[in-house]
Amino acid sequence: MTSQESGKPTAQTGDVLTRLVPAACAGDVAALDQLLRGIKDRIYGLAVRMLWHPQDAEDATQEILLRIVTALRTFRGESRFSTWVLRVATNHLLNVRRSRIEREALTFSDMERDLLNGLEMAAPQSTQPDQRLLEEEVMIGCTQAMLQCLDRAHRVAYILGEVFQLTSEEAGEVLEISAAAYRQRLARARRSIRAFMTHACGLVNPDSPCRCVRRIKPAVACGRVAGDRLLFATHPRVAPETIRSAVDEMQELHATADVFRIHPEYEAPGRLIDAIRRVVHVSSQG
Repeated sequence: MTSQESGKPTAQTGDVLTRLVPAACAGDVAALDQLLRGIKDRIYGLAVRMLWHPQDAEDATQEILLRIVTALRTFRGESRFSTWVLRVATNHLLNVRRSRIEREALTFSDMERDLLNGLEMAAPQSTQPDQRLLEEEVMIGCTQAMLQCLDRAHRVAYILGEVFQLTSEEAGEVLEISAAAYRQRLARARRSIRAFMTHACGLVNPDSPCRCVRRIKPAVACGRVAGDRLLFATHPRVAPETIRSAVDEMQELHATADVFRIHPEYEAPGRLIDAIRRVVHVSSQG
């Protein structure tokens, strides 16, 4: 997996964005636009993993981008720009209002009962495109929901370490804690995720009866998946892949962290930049 695919920007990309900061602070609209476009997808990728629902993630991403624009002049280069951006984003996401799925106060025990409720023991045989889309929707929606069973502090620690693959020093700097404290937090999150998935998830444990394809019918029946309004399977992506390769690749994985790393990197809606641009224009006129 490349750095871009894992959500971790290359050093070259970071250098380019850092060089844009002075011009953006001086009022160069084109530089600010390029800067925001360079960070929006990574922020959105963090937000959607933290909050689950794309609309909640979009709202949070817009608020984070506004905070970054407002605070841009405070960036002194004492840390990497990508680290500073993630610090602003995580501070917001750790304190933002509860998302719609967090209001359900989901626990691993609740989720295990939900996974087994109405499970079709005979997997559907259809290989039609709609079936593949529904299978990916269940797969991504379900594994993202697993993250919601962690409290926010452990959830963001897991995402930064296992999905974005930051070092403990980098993640500790983002979260403003020591590297040692971060490693302890990540270890607790890993244990919780691993314990659940090795017991209840067919992607990791072949002996578990739960299979994403068997979850399609009950998920649609209870409203967790809406066939005409898919949240994840049809979402625009930074690096599009065929649905079949995405589903098959996840089914071949048996390591808990790999299941989360193989999730598609979603593209933040372009309208977010338009909204920020309007706010900046109004502020400059005032």
